[in-house]
Amino acid sequence: MNVSTPDARSECSSVREILSRVGEKWTIQVVVALRLGPRRFNEIARQVSGISQQMLTRTLKTLERDGMVERTVHTSTPPRVEYSLTPLGQSLAENVRRLAEWAATQREIIEGNRLQYDTRGRP
Repeated sequence: MNVSTPDARSECSSVREILSRVGEKWTIQVVVALRLGPRRFNEIARQVSGISQQMLTRTLKTLERDGMVERTVHTSTPPRVEYSLTPLGQSLAENVRRLAEWAATQREIIEGNRLQYDTRGRP
């Protein structure tokens, strides 16, 4: 991407912001928790180990704002709220799955490269 024009710099900044959001620790874990279907808040909290209620609420609201998660309130007593991935969120989940597969197949090569790097002499 050529970033020499103001429009290109603006686009690059927007892409960087989206990638930063998607790359956040809790975003990926929440998307993975929702990839197989709708979940209630506490179900998501149980699947995403270590997340606080406040951080889960914030992450879900951010994903809803970005159009990746849909919040559905079922009119029952008591009211039941479910969260699910939108088609945009499903596309993110699919790309995360592919990235995880890539990481799994390249793990040994990467570990070997790290070992080689760490054991060679540095000037």
